[in-house]
Amino acid sequence: MNNSLRAIDADQICFGLDRATDERSLQLFLQLFSQETLLQTLIPRMTDQEITLLVDQLSTVLRAHLKEKEYHELFLNDPDHHH
Repeated sequence: MNNSLRAIDADQICFGLDRATDERSLQLFLQLFSQETLLQTLIPRMTDQEITLLVDQLSTVLRAHLKEKEYHELFLNDPDHHH
């Protein structure tokens, strides 16, 4: 496990107190969720419907909040993309 993930304390995750805490908690939650070992365990157990639902929800958030250039630079790590 990489050092930045090891430093994550799940006790710091708390939703509903205020916007700043929600934002920090969401970042920590997503970092924990995206750990390779967890994903290798979780994904094979998911139904096709769960996979589709999760991809659709995440794609909707990306489309709603990122411009095409940001999508390519920040999500796809493709700074050289030209429309």
